[in-house]
Amino acid sequence: MELMKLEIVTPHGVIFDDEVKQVTLPGSEGEFGVLPKHSTILSLLNTGVIVIDTKDNKEISVAINSGYVKVEEDRTLCIVDGAVALSGDDNNLAKAIEEAKELLQKATQSNMGIATAMSKVEHISKTL
Repeated sequence: MELMKLEIVTPHGVIFDDEVKQVTLPGSEGEFGVLPKHSTILSLLNTGVIVIDTKDNKEISVAINSGYVKVEEDRTLCIVDGAVALSGDDNNLAKAIEEAKELLQKATQSNMGIATAMSKVEHISKTL
């Protein structure tokens, strides 16, 4: 199984740094997936949810408000303005979902991107 390194960095520090199977990103032209050995690209990220497929077959979601991504064959680096990881036990997850909703509501990008991201966060909250 091929893996790639994924880093998600905010002004407050690194919130994710590990090897993953793939990642789905909210690009400025729409969502796109990145697998190991992806061609090199640089893209803006819109308000949305990053979905990470981990090496141990778990799915982690991270709500972001904006940023950019640099994809290389063996590494993907996301630099974002604000992010909230939507994982953890039930108490921490409920708090994270509320923080994610606040982050997304403060975003200044398109209403469509915000609505899509809020829908994903709501879906995650219903799985509690």
